[in-house]
Amino acid sequence: MYTMNYRMAPGVIALLFLLFISCNGSSPKAETSLLWKISGNGLGKPSYLFGTHHLVPVSFLDSIPAAVTAFEETDQTVGELDMSDMAAMQMQIMGAAVMPEGVTYDTLLPPDDVQLLDSTLTDLIGVGLDQLGQLKPAMISNLISITLYQKYYPAISGQENIDLYFQTEALKLSRPVKALETTEEQVEILLNATPLERQAELLICMVKHPELLKDQMDELQLAYYAQDLNALQALFDKEIPNDPCPSTDEEKDALNKDRNEKWLAQLPAIMAENASFIAVGAMHLPGDDGLVKGLQDQGFTVEAVK
Repeated sequence: MYTMNYRMAPGVIALLFLLFISCNGSSPKAETSLLWKISGNGLGKPSYLFGTHHLVPVSFLDSIPAAVTAFEETDQTVGELDMSDMAAMQMQIMGAAVMPEGVTYDTLLPPDDVQLLDSTLTDLIGVGLDQLGQLKPAMISNLISITLYQKYYPAISGQENIDLYFQTEALKLSRPVKALETTEEQVEILLNATPLERQAELLICMVKHPELLKDQMDELQLAYYAQDLNALQALFDKEIPNDPCPSTDEEKDALNKDRNEKWLAQLPAIMAENASFIAVGAMHLPGDDGLVKGLQDQGFTVEAVK
């Protein structure tokens, strides 16, 4: 169970963190779609932007034939990460996920919380802190989240995900695959940017309130399958009364807004080089800080494709 979950981590880290925080900025109730055509502003050939859900299987694309058509009309594929060497990605994540020497859960949490975390891991994953205690709290949060997702949605778990599918198909066609981030950059954001004490605080809060994660997973699943970016934005803008696990504005920006700004700086040159099929997590598309508006602000025509 642990090995299987760990192998899934590279493609799902960003999404699982976004399950716990809202995205910054509100989105007008405008035309919505998971697939957007990008043209104009000097582009000789359109590119396409597609919002993925890192845990939804490739069979979901049967409900969006236009996405496959758009992929076929482009000349290269762009993703958050280059997933062509999963073994190397796993090695990098394994190295970054290990606690610094001298730091343990006994130094990060009170005894009762350590016992609760250990029993939760044993019940859910089959091993406790004796085997997982060397991992940073953010990594354990991801392992718990992935395991719960597999438990809640067994029919669609364990299949090839959409992000990997588009990159694999591009390589089969001898098309370039480009990444908007390196594994090191994403690992730094998700495993190193937040102090270990804060990671432990969020981890134990999730353990104590598993119903919050279940509710968010269900709502996210419904919104994504409805292909409704406005609903996704509303879900993540929603404030939970007396939220026991609130995130700071800085944490939210680091995961979404700041990354979008870096990607928007890269995308014009990437699309000018080759017509691109850009597949990134759906929550990066909507909102005032999202990729759709950001590309429009740069002068591109960005149109929803139904």
